[in-house]
Amino acid sequence: MNPHSLRPLGVPPNAWGVSEAIADLTRPPLPPQPVTLKTQTKCLHLDLAKAAILVVDMQNDFCHPDGWLAHIGVDVTPARQPVAPLNALLRRLRSLGVPVIWVNWGNRPDLLNIGAGLRHVYNPTGEGVGLGDPLPKNGAPVLTKGSWAAAIVDELDNQPEDIYIDKYRMSGFWDTPLDSILRNLGRTTLFFGGVNADQCVMTTLQDANFLGYDCILVEDCTATTSPDYCRQATLYNVNQCFGFVTHSQNIAEAIDNC
Repeated sequence: MNPHSLRPLGVPPNAWGVSEAIADLTRPPLPPQPVTLKTQTKCLHLDLAKAAILVVDMQNDFCHPDGWLAHIGVDVTPARQPVAPLNALLRRLRSLGVPVIWVNWGNRPDLLNIGAGLRHVYNPTGEGVGLGDPLPKNGAPVLTKGSWAAAIVDELDNQPEDIYIDKYRMSGFWDTPLDSILRNLGRTTLFFGGVNADQCVMTTLQDANFLGYDCILVEDCTATTSPDYCRQATLYNVNQCFGFVTHSQNIAEAIDNC
């Protein structure tokens, strides 16, 4: 069989080669990109050809002074701290073909898949500005798909070739195509950044661990507006139960030394 006579069908590495008479299901792997990465607990040998980075909830409602969190009195300054290290890290990873996946809260405008218990978290009295309600400063509907409120903050360098996932719960894996996309791309090692570390980042990372992914939290690319003990507990629990914690500089050094 001449492999050059076959036409590719699918997304590598989960792609076939096909012709009128043949379907080649061998799925040749992507060329390996091995690196050695220092983390807080162990030195990891990993393959960047099997890695992706998930950036969680770096959007206006959580990070902008005119967004929903700021409207309810939360100081969003900490949520903006990952911007610079994320931009630097994403440039390095994109240059090596590592997929950048933005996982943002973006609800249906009609909220038909959002139960009362979840809406209560964002509007406990029923009288305030909750999910889908317009923000007083600009009228953007809170955490609604396609709105300014759900958009990635302007300071972050997101590109058309990146992958964009709308989520409807704290976890980016719940009722979304994220797992299917990662499996189709053959990505089993996941870097995590974004906000809030102890909430949406942590629940997404936990679900990834439960699904069998290798999980690496990038500490300086992750932040929270919660009290610092919440951040400390997140780092502890990731190291103890769900994966590894590293720094973006460690990733840069691993790439430089490969």
